[in-house]
Amino acid sequence: MGKPTGFMEYERELPADRSPVERVNDWGEFHQHFSESKLQEQGGRCMDCGIPFCHTGTLISGMASGCPINNLIPEWNDLVYRGLWREALERLHKTNNFPEFTGRVCPAPCEGSCVLGITNPPVTIKNLECSIVDRGFAEGWVVPHPPEERTGKKVAVVGSGPAGLSCAAQLNKAGHAVTVYERADRIGGLLMYGIPNMKLDKAIVQRRVDLMAQEGVTFVTNTAVGSDIPAARLQEDFDAVVLCGGATKPRDLPAEGRHLNGIHFAMEFLHANTKSLLDSDHVDGAYISATDKNVIVIGGGDTGTDCVGTSLRHKCKTLTQFEILPQPPLERQPDNPWPEWPKILRVDYGQEEAEARFGADPRIYLIQTERFVGDAHGNVKELHTVEIEWGKNENGAFIPKPLSGTEKVWPADLVLLAMGFLGPEDPVLEQLGVERDPRSNAKAEYGRFQTNVGGVFAAGDIRRGQSLVVWAFNEGRGAAREVDRYLMGSTELP
Repeated sequence: MGKPTGFMEYERELPADRSPVERVNDWGEFHQHFSESKLQEQGGRCMDCGIPFCHTGTLISGMASGCPINNLIPEWNDLVYRGLWREALERLHKTNNFPEFTGRVCPAPCEGSCVLGITNPPVTIKNLECSIVDRGFAEGWVVPHPPEERTGKKVAVVGSGPAGLSCAAQLNKAGHAVTVYERADRIGGLLMYGIPNMKLDKAIVQRRVDLMAQEGVTFVTNTAVGSDIPAARLQEDFDAVVLCGGATKPRDLPAEGRHLNGIHFAMEFLHANTKSLLDSDHVDGAYISATDKNVIVIGGGDTGTDCVGTSLRHKCKTLTQFEILPQPPLERQPDNPWPEWPKILRVDYGQEEAEARFGADPRIYLIQTERFVGDAHGNVKELHTVEIEWGKNENGAFIPKPLSGTEKVWPADLVLLAMGFLGPEDPVLEQLGVERDPRSNAKAEYGRFQTNVGGVFAAGDIRRGQSLVVWAFNEGRGAAREVDRYLMGSTELP
């Protein structure tokens, strides 16, 4: 694929991002674009490798290896190299309903399993994907495609995040009448309110939602199934129900002083910020401000990084990010071989911006919060920590062990808890009588997505637990296929 000798002739290149010093002054996307000739060179680096691990989409050691939605990556790399952009877009849309989202926010497990990456920097798959679909919209190639015939079947999708949208898109393509319920005031779930605007511009999300509406999908906002309407009503009004509500129950930190004002879950902070930005450009003040505050983010990962980037744009006074795990190595270790996802140190956009602002990476590793201390008005004012090391307890399980003499007190006016999620919220699952797995997720076999309740399916984080956006797309598409089979007796959906 691509140019047979391209991987030997061209180095891996990515367009330079906007300067960290500049971009923290606005909420615009920070990635820039390459010229067509540069993109063709990068497409030409794709090898004719025989077995393209990049689109295998398997789990190895619990992590994604290759693309979970099985994008036909070598094929559209070759088409880009040859300048066949429209054909590349068609090939991309065969497996991916929303490449403009994955091309921006997916961590690119495809690149981690690129065969070229065994000895050289991998192909710039994610950037090429984004460039293909962005050009498709710019050229007017992405237009509504409503189904030619309707089946007369009705399906309710609960939740409009990545799984819900991909499920709705596929079911609509099959000719079913699809209604998507969303408890927020805008469609998109995590894509709209969980990921900040500078990482995924909300106009891009709305553009795709509008396209789906033109294709016949019905969206209902400000409606929480389980409270605003009983879940049982969906069973009465629809031929099938797909639960795509996500794993939105956050992991808490039950330390002394947790009740103090100024300690928030990350999603409270991120959701309110984006809503206020979209509603009024922050004029309404209806968000949690980090302005002139000493901010501490507890937890790493994408959510922690997004809290860092958002706090910097608020012009915080200081910023520190705590991570209980050790710092990852700079290179793959022997126990983390290709094609596993490389567990190495990465400097994401938020950390890069913090270093530009304050002169150092904000992350501190192997540190544990012991308690919060407040002022006379019930506001958090400081955070007490201790350094830790990891060791095994009497049962052989790894646990953090505090190191005596490493206690420290940190000034803190705003603490953001970004420690992941424990599972789905309860009302809908309880009202429908859906069985749970040992981790409290909806119990439904992967590949079938059918719960114990007839006509009720589950997909995405509500079924698998907190995971990547691209896995949610995988499950939404898969659930749509099985719903179509359930309704029609057979299916042509992939």
